[in-house]
Amino acid sequence: MNSSDRSKNVLPKWFVFVVLLAVAAVASAQKEKERSEPAPRQSAPSRPAQSRPAPSTPHQAPSQHTAGQPNYGSHEATHGPTAGSPATHGPTAGGAAGHGTTAAGGGTHTTTSGHATTYGHTTTPGNAGSYGHTTTGGHANAPSYTPPGTRVPLRGGGYASVRPNGQIRSINRNGMHIQHGISGSRTIVSVHNGVRVVNMGPNRGYVQRAYMVRGGNSYYSRTYYYHGAYRTGVYRGYFYGGHRYYGFYPGVWYHPGFYGWGYHPWGVRVYWGIGAWGWGGAPWWGFYGGWFAPYPYYESPAFWLTDYLIAADLQAAYEARADANAAAAEESPAYGGGDAGPAAASGPVALSPEVKEAIADEVRAQLAAQQAQAAQSGASGGQAQAPAAAPAPAGGGQIPPALDPARRTFVVASDLTVASVADGQECALTAGDVLTRLTDTPDANQMVNASVSASKKSECAAGQNVAVKVDDLQEMQNHFAEQVTAGMGELAKKAGTGGMPAAPDTTATESDIPPPAPDTTAAKALQDQQAAADQTEQQAKQEAAGSGGNTQ
Repeated sequence: MNSSDRSKNVLPKWFVFVVLLAVAAVASAQKEKERSEPAPRQSAPSRPAQSRPAPSTPHQAPSQHTAGQPNYGSHEATHGPTAGSPATHGPTAGGAAGHGTTAAGGGTHTTTSGHATTYGHTTTPGNAGSYGHTTTGGHANAPSYTPPGTRVPLRGGGYASVRPNGQIRSINRNGMHIQHGISGSRTIVSVHNGVRVVNMGPNRGYVQRAYMVRGGNSYYSRTYYYHGAYRTGVYRGYFYGGHRYYGFYPGVWYHPGFYGWGYHPWGVRVYWGIGAWGWGGAPWWGFYGGWFAPYPYYESPAFWLTDYLIAADLQAAYEARADANAAAAEESPAYGGGDAGPAAASGPVALSPEVKEAIADEVRAQLAAQQAQAAQSGASGGQAQAPAAAPAPAGGGQIPPALDPARRTFVVASDLTVASVADGQECALTAGDVLTRLTDTPDANQMVNASVSASKKSECAAGQNVAVKVDDLQEMQNHFAEQVTAGMGELAKKAGTGGMPAAPDTTATESDIPPPAPDTTAAKALQDQQAAADQTEQQAKQEAAGSGGNTQ
């Protein structure tokens, strides 16, 4: 090859240099892009959603209203709360609101204004709870926190928790726990020799004892005492996470068809009204009438039951307030009686149609669960199976009803002080308020997160995320189940009257766990406990004040 041929095959040096510069520039740009872009996110593994027990027959309800009555949209809805089936509910004021239920039995409630509120019933990863709260897989632990204030050791053992304002929050001493709410309520719990005594205020409380073991389950008797009267109930024990919980067990079963009648639509509207309810002139109704209004009519017993139990809770809240005012007046003659007038709860109706619909969903689920138990009882010759519980956790134990992933809505049954998840600041709730549980697994203090779905004036703000004891949620669930059972008894009496359609067989059969006889020593046990608590509290206040705490 001659020199001319070699010159044709060799690239000029300047050309090679330009190419190398271009390659370096491209590589540098690619590296800069990789540094500036976030790493790809990995989606969480899916897990099957849990189904809540619920009726499967759709329920259609029109949306007409009578003049002069609150426009709740009634139950303008198609209900299909079976696992995996969509449902459209429309109980919003003045119009329909659609929300599709998921296999977890909850769904997203979307109002006509386009604002979506998720009630936390879905249990898929990244589950969005009420008001934007998100939990991973529905099982995130509620964060542990230290409430503001000081902890004062007491001589002879125990300690007192004192709020920043100097008020005693709680006392633990000699097997007794005394809890003070920020509104002035006091709860006393003590356990001795297996007997649990709970004092919930002046002249009210219960004594619980071991009752019987059947089918591998432990049952406990409770004797409630209230102003000289006794009533009893049976509770099943659940041991979960190293803690014992107690769930209400019905004392009677109805025919399965009657439960089905309870959650299926009637096909007609039943106009009940305040007169039929018998609330006119009742002090509690005058006090809470601006916060709660019944449905203008009913198209299913489930909605009648919803108003029945809300009204019962508000009546209980009013009576508790009256008892507390009377006790305060007895201790201090100068006490003016507190805010017992209607102004304390006046204002626009705060218990929204969406929240009432969530309560009605829980009523239907409770009826479906009791229907299944009643059917099992008939098939087994009167031996009912234990109440259906959530699937057993991987670590063993029995999940109590309050932690069932398919059950999220809770109606507060008594005065309760809770604390904000964000900063630990405390606020008050009273009977009739509504919580939506957001997390399923208790933390080390047996607490979970919940959102305030509805509350009254001067209480915890709606939408606030709070930490709640599972024990308190379980007592709400117990009260709810008990009220549904009592309401079914009232429906059995009223069916076929006042325009209400007749019901199928309403015969009541005694439960396989017979009701216990009243413990007539309960009144004295509560009185003795209260006297001991008064003495313990006086000593604790003196010691806390002596250590620098400014107790009230």
